[in-house]
Amino acid sequence: MTTTEQQSVDAPSAAELVARVRELTPLLKRNAAAGEQDRRVVEESIQALTDAGLFKVAAPKRYGGYETSMRTMLDVSAAVAEADGGTAWVVTLTNVMSWVVGLFPERAQDEVFGADPDAKVCGVLTPTAETRKVDGGWRVTGKWYYNSGSLHATWAGLGIPITDDEGTVVDQGMALIPRGELDLEDTWFVAGMRSSGSNCMVADDVFVPEYRVMRVPPAIGGDYPTEHTDESFYRSALVPVLALVLVGPQLGMGKAALDLVVDKAAKKPISYTFFTAQKESVGFQLQIAEAARLIDTAHLIAYRAAADIDDAASRGDYPDYLTRARVRADTGYVADCITRAIEILLSAHGAGSFAEVNPLQRIWRDSATAARHAIVAPQISYEIYGKALLDVAEPITPLV
Repeated sequence: MTTTEQQSVDAPSAAELVARVRELTPLLKRNAAAGEQDRRVVEESIQALTDAGLFKVAAPKRYGGYETSMRTMLDVSAAVAEADGGTAWVVTLTNVMSWVVGLFPERAQDEVFGADPDAKVCGVLTPTAETRKVDGGWRVTGKWYYNSGSLHATWAGLGIPITDDEGTVVDQGMALIPRGELDLEDTWFVAGMRSSGSNCMVADDVFVPEYRVMRVPPAIGGDYPTEHTDESFYRSALVPVLALVLVGPQLGMGKAALDLVVDKAAKKPISYTFFTAQKESVGFQLQIAEAARLIDTAHLIAYRAAADIDDAASRGDYPDYLTRARVRADTGYVADCITRAIEILLSAHGAGSFAEVNPLQRIWRDSATAARHAIVAPQISYEIYGKALLDVAEPITPLV
């Protein structure tokens, strides 16, 4: 363990962090195809991102982290995604789990970051496990699928049912467990986000002390167990952060797709027409404008939601239910806009979009896969927001 006060550092600005990503962009692009083929982000990329401090974005300053903001998390994730969606997904999920660790009691944070300031945490909130209450904590057995970043993680935050002495489930929690006490099943065989390493974590009768378990229902309402209530970043609203962070990579992938299609438009003809360059076609110009407008809209909506989260945390307020519902709807709308924009760009670019050597097909598959994350899915988010606007007291999920 370390004395955390000794680790505190001045955090770089968001612009500086994005500049660090830009320096790594050639490397991340070069390794993108290999990451997809091997179904894991190339270790050279992970190490370079680690060395550049891009996994410290959401870790507490007390451990040498940068303790930035929701907006900065979006900007960093988007910048990485302009180079590679799969790498951005690992960076995004690892960073947001560092933020989650900052909500735990200091004793738990010390165990994660105290001995290893570069600790990486993956996580799944779904409580797909069984627990048995014992002195000082619980014995946990279970399986958790879709652990993005699991191949690089040193800890995992995993959803568990909380049981009493009689074995009755009385609550839901998230348990922090060292990676070394878990097994990993290689289950991530997918069409998109292949390099994210979203495999299955397995626990077999693992002891988890009580201080490494955060109760989820109180946390959804802003009641976190951290003793450091002066740290505004860790006052941010739980579900809005967990949801909105997932569309940071979408912002970058949308921009990457637009840049690629625009760059090719001066030399790429439209087959079976007299257009020797796509950019000469009014139809093509309209498609580009529509895609750009959708991507701009996605950025504006995402940044408004991030500002709502950051401003409320700075004031020490917890957003009301209607605001949280709107942020979740905003999350779905961002994904919706980017999905539609990329579909337009695929059509505008033509059948060559789907060539294996064309990065546009990987952007399309990565974006389409990430847009179907259960917390991002627009339809559910819109229903939550619609019910909130209409004051319909019929909850369809606690995750608001």
